[in-house]
Amino acid sequence: MANSYKRIDAHLSNLGYCTRSEAKKFLRIYELCIKEKRVFDPSIKAYHDDITINKEAIDPETITILLNKPAGFICSHNDAGSLIYALIPNRWNRRNPKISTIGRLDVDTTGAIILTDDGALNHKLSSPKSDVLKIYEATLAVPLKGDEAQIFSSGELMLNGETKSLLPAKLEVLSSTHVRLEICEGKYHQVKRMFAAVGNRVLTLHRVKFDSFDVEDLEEGAYKFISYEKK
Repeated sequence: MANSYKRIDAHLSNLGYCTRSEAKKFLRIYELCIKEKRVFDPSIKAYHDDITINKEAIDPETITILLNKPAGFICSHNDAGSLIYALIPNRWNRRNPKISTIGRLDVDTTGAIILTDDGALNHKLSSPKSDVLKIYEATLAVPLKGDEAQIFSSGELMLNGETKSLLPAKLEVLSSTHVRLEICEGKYHQVKRMFAAVGNRVLTLHRVKFDSFDVEDLEEGAYKFISYEKK
């Protein structure tokens, strides 16, 4: 709910600043104000938009960010190894509801991925029927044969283990082993499986764009806030 009205300790806990039991201590350390008036009682109720901490607005109630994922990071909360959530401020990992990725990128795949704590948005865009545009650049193990663009655009390519052919995809040839591929589906390992189906292998994979958002202006591992409006 935008600009929710609730206790200060509930605001702080939901946004990951501290637990409810730590709120009293937090208010002694940090200058939390409601309409520029400092408060020390965590049970006081206030509207989110009226609260500042050390003269700065508190974090948004809902966060959606675009991240330029580096290789070697896992899109999971639970797996061992380097997790993608280590790339964002730690307090965001304590938010309720949790921040999660919209879909996943493989550990060795880099590029555009969206993280949000908006459950409805995540559910909508993670659906196989979401038809969100995704653009990838791939380096291939062997040179193209020449008929891949026609096969991918035909709408007749069937991946191993699937019962329905893929929707048409657009292949742009940058060199004999470097391509750009536009798809609007999100099947498991789809790009890698598409090239495997035509006798090739993906060596490196980078997602340039997710819907209208690209990572061309983002350094590896960097992120920015976005306002998502599905067209």
